[in-house]
Order: sequence, then C-alpha cells, then structure tokens
Amino acid sequence: MKQLLNQLQNQRKYIKSLIIPLLGILLASGIIAAPANAINVYQMPNISAGEPTWVIDKSEVLSRFTEGKLTQSLEDLAKATGNQVRLVTVHGLDYGETAATFAQGLFEKWYTTPEDQANQTLIVLNTVTNNSAIVTGNAVKEIMSDDIAESVASETLQVPLRDGNKYNQGFLDVSDRIVAVLSGEADPGAPVVEEDINIAGNFKSAEETQESNATLWVVVILVVATVVPMVTYFFYQGFS
Repeated sequence: MKQLLNQLQNQRKYIKSLIIPLLGILLASGIIAAPANAINVYQMPNISAGEPTWVIDKSEVLSRFTEGKLTQSLEDLAKATGNQVRLVTVHGLDYGETAATFAQGLFEKWYTTPEDQANQTLIVLNTVTNNSAIVTGNAVKEIMSDDIAESVASETLQVPLRDGNKYNQGFLDVSDRIVAVLSGEADPGAPVVEEDINIAGNFKSAEETQESNATLWVVVILVVATVVPMVTYFFYQGFS
C-alpha cells in the first residue's frame, strides 16, 4: 500500500512538472493575460487645475503628431474660455475597477474642491477593453449637457475604435467636438455610422476560437492532474 501511495505521489509531481512550463508558455504568448500593467488612481501623476498637461497617454497608443495637435487645441481652449479638458489612456485597471469609477476617482484626486472641479472635463479610455468614461464639472454642465458628454465618450470616441482601434482618429474627433461645444459653437454631433450587415457577425473569429480552445485545454489538464490520481487512489483502496 505504501508503495502505491508513493507511485501516486510521483505521478502527481510528474504531471505538475508538465503543467507549470505549459502555463508559462501560455502566459508568455499572451493567451492567458497577466494583469501586469493594471493601474489604479494612486499610481497616476498628480495634476492640478490650471496645470498645462492635457494628454496622459499611459497606453502609448497616440502618435506624437496626434498628441501635439491635441495639446495645442486643448491649451488654446483653456486660454480662450477657461474650460480645461484632459484626456487619459490606461492599459488595464485594477480588479473591480471600471473606466467610470477610475475616471471619477481621478477627477476627485486631481480637483479636490468644487471650485477646482467646476470648469474641468476628464475623459478616460482603458485600451485593454476599450471602455471609456467622461466626468465634467458643474460649470461645464451648463455649456455641455450630460447627454452630449456621454455621447462624446460612447460615440465620438468609440466609433473609430470599433473600426480597427483607430485611437488617433478617436481622440482627434473627441477634441474637435468638445472644443466646439465648450467654445459656444453648435454641437457637431456624433459620427454618422453606416449600417454594415455582417452575416457572420455572430460567429467567433479564428483568434477568439484559438484562445477559447487554449483555455479549455488548460482547464482539462488541471482537472486531469487533480482528479486522475484521486480516482486511482480510491480505486486501489477499494480492492485493498
């Protein structure tokens, strides 16, 4: 009996020795994502009202040209109207955090008083999920309604992202629309989206299928590594 238990223990060690390298390969290949780049509000740089920092591209998805153009437009807006807009990208958020909660927390961290918050607008994009959110101060709400603000985050920014992750185009469109509205001009509105009926829209892509299959194999291997030795042990116990 002791010899049987030793054999079972050796089998489990052997299977574990196979699983650990496999998990390492999957992590390295990106099939299983590790939240190494997840960020929280307290890891963001401190910015105060009036500071000439308009774009914080933590995800590094914007070109230098785009970042320069955004900076110039938003700086001109601040000088002309007093309304300040800041654009933030992050690559992943802490567990349980959403773009909306992160944006609200960052807004309150940067602008601690109602006076500081009044003329502020903050847009946050999580490039892992492409979820976005917007927060505006009370004075901004008098010029740009919550409906328009929500449309900026959910339509103006999102339409180019759904068309091949066009981050530069998305943020340039956001800047153009917000600058127009906060300058007292008519709202240009959200982008017009042409309907494209995709017959295969309900089917998974090859990449999604591959990731799903890889995850399934990992689960199967882990189950086998745990269950088989136990079944073998109880099987021999029943005949001992």
